[in-house]
Amino acid sequence: MKSYTYNQPAAIESTETVAIKNDTGEISSTFQRVYSNGLKKVFDRTMDYRYFVRFDVSDVNGQPLFTCKKMSRRGRVHFKGKDFVSGKEYMIAYDGWQIMIPDLIITDGVQKITLNKEMEDWSVFSLDDQPIARWQAIFQETHFEITLQIEDNSPIQHEAFFIAIGQAVLFVGA
Repeated sequence: MKSYTYNQPAAIESTETVAIKNDTGEISSTFQRVYSNGLKKVFDRTMDYRYFVRFDVSDVNGQPLFTCKKMSRRGRVHFKGKDFVSGKEYMIAYDGWQIMIPDLIITDGVQKITLNKEMEDWSVFSLDDQPIARWQAIFQETHFEITLQIEDNSPIQHEAFFIAIGQAVLFVGA
């Protein structure tokens, strides 16, 4: 199992670059909340920093690996992910709007990964009802300590996929 850790500032609006460390404590990638322009950032402030949500994950050299952004159309919320390494695009949508904390479905049109969203425990990514990764945020006074674990049998092994989706969907949410 691969394990990654990082400290997310407690401020939801933070746009600072955050280093992601692997099992050995080395920086393996970075992520950042991004606004495509200043007007969106100003408008987002009035919407409690939950409307214009986009997280980019890059390698240590700054090359983009994965991006995840929130989409809102006609009152329905979903997220779009783009893997810059494989070229795959992902749709992330809520499944079961009628329940308090619905699961999410992540699909590239072929694979269907579910994300069981937990507020105070591990949120688990599953494929065919088998866990492939888990993400957890523990609040400290000034930041969240976040841990990502990827199972050896996961078809997706790079942390960028799970971290971009985790930040957009689990940390910020709908």
